[in-house]
Amino acid sequence: MTKGYYAIPAIHCNHCAMTIKVELEDVEGVTAVDVDVENKSATITYQAPATAVELIDVLKKIGYPAEI
Repeated sequence: MTKGYYAIPAIHCNHCAMTIKVELEDVEGVTAVDVDVENKSATITYQAPATAVELIDVLKKIGYPAEI
């Protein structure tokens, strides 16, 4: 298991958090998503076949570009 911390400056509210959580939980290999609205970040726990690059791509596609 890998746990990654991602800064997501575009998070503004709980709706943003739910959108991110739902989309990332659909990625094969993602086991947990914890979105922190106040800190504009997410902690994502995942294993293969998911990769950090794939998670960043998903976030970008849904309008929430992230930084590791």
